[in-house]
Amino acid sequence: MAGGLLLSGAVAALLTSALPAQTPSSGFDDPPPDKIIIQVATVNGSGCPQGTAAVAVSEDNTAFTVTYSDYLAQAGGNSEPTAFRRNCQLNLKVHVPGGFTYAIASADYRGFASLQRGASATQRASYYFQGSPSTVYKNHPFSGPLNDNWQATDETDWAQLVYAPCGVQRNFNINTELRVNAGTQSADKVSFMTMDSTDGDISTVYHLAWKQCPPKKS
Repeated sequence: MAGGLLLSGAVAALLTSALPAQTPSSGFDDPPPDKIIIQVATVNGSGCPQGTAAVAVSEDNTAFTVTYSDYLAQAGGNSEPTAFRRNCQLNLKVHVPGGFTYAIASADYRGFASLQRGASATQRASYYFQGSPSTVYKNHPFSGPLNDNWQATDETDWAQLVYAPCGVQRNFNINTELRVNAGTQSADKVSFMTMDSTDGDISTVYHLAWKQCPPKKS
């Protein structure tokens, strides 16, 4: 997945960042009419081996999705000692039309979990611009017994949205992670958690907010 994947659509800034928060000017949140070009610079991690992650952008520039086909963490039973943790880092190069900037308003994560009684799992994610400090992970815990689809959402208040700096090209990074703890009650049985999909119906959705940049001073 390194290099070569070009997409039409939009990508966003972070949910939280070391950059100061900005508020939408004049309430403008409409997406730009022109399609945005995204280049996936690199995809790394045990949760997204080469060829197992795909990115698609909505036609209206309001969201983009990431779909995985081999993102599974497990523990207990005959699981490999290192299988309890899986992670993925997406590094995205974003080309935004002049005069616009963007932020992530929310992110929806989905998958399937089979957790034995006493087992637990965590889904976590962080976001940051290249050259900026990594943001604090947002964590979503789950407890067994559980054998069902799961969903977790990261949301940011409009007043706290952090927008990409205008007129500056910086790659955008998304780090995700799954962890599974078998516990002691049913450690002889396998517990697992996925953030993958074999039919393309389960994906991570990043919802975008847009606003216009202030005009350049002459």
